[in-house]
Amino acid sequence: MTQSGFFDVEERLARLSGLGDQLEAFSRTVEFEVFRPELNKALAYSGGSKGGRPPFDPVLMFKILVIQTLNNLSDERTEYLINDRLSFMRFLGLGLSERMPDAKTVWLFRERLTQAGAIDVLFNRFDAILRNAGYLPMSGQSWALRW
Repeated sequence: MTQSGFFDVEERLARLSGLGDQLEAFSRTVEFEVFRPELNKALAYSGGSKGGRPPFDPVLMFKILVIQTLNNLSDERTEYLINDRLSFMRFLGLGLSERMPDAKTVWLFRERLTQAGAIDVLFNRFDAILRNAGYLPMSGQSWALRW
């Protein structure tokens, strides 16, 4: 086994890009910040005056739900793959040493959006953005680029 080099992660990500990383294409296609107002409204986080660990960024968490939907993943498998896959980390904007949401955090986030009645609205908007960009729904929850 060889010693890791300084640019190994960047080289691996470049290779993934060359192979057609679907999540990278979504990052170029979808401006995920457009979901922030709706997410903030649905989640209604307090200002942090009660203390405790601050919540993960809602746009990051929504992107996790996108990954979960695309790959039909359980919360536990989502946690594992976020920690394991460079393509997932890149899509989420997370580095190797950053704190990542666990399965319970993903579940709680989805539950809050569901209880607020926002989850379907958010995903319908996401689907519309993809359709307008030339992606077609394929077999339920996955998408394919129309050429």
